[in-house]
Amino acid sequence: MMIMIRRAATAAAVLALFPSLPATTAHAAAEERPAAQVLPIGVAVTALPVAVEDRAGYQRTSFKHWNVGDVPADGCNTRAEVLLAEAVEYPEVGPGCTLAGGLWWSYYDEKAVTPAGSLDIDHMVPLAEAWDSK
Repeated sequence: MMIMIRRAATAAAVLALFPSLPATTAHAAAEERPAAQVLPIGVAVTALPVAVEDRAGYQRTSFKHWNVGDVPADGCNTRAEVLLAEAVEYPEVGPGCTLAGGLWWSYYDEKAVTPAGSLDIDHMVPLAEAWDSK
């Protein structure tokens, strides 16, 4: 990214010094980048390409998981913090940040989800699904 910025800046400087020179393809491409799109999640998910999946070589243990969260003393790791932040009906928080009850909404399949243990919230795309879709 930094190289592209430097190249664009260099091209702009050269064109400023020599205005009769034509713009380079690289410079023109840098100026014509498409704007980012913002879509409702349902539309974005349906726009994803479908491909054959391959789970060969996947091991969940190969990926590091939960850190201690924002306040290590409260016992709530990042997973629990996300569950608390995303709850539609707030769960009871017990010792060591154990969660009981609560209700969550799945935007992906438009269903209410409970208990918290049935949710995979560690990644926007679960690790195994991302691995399969490489």
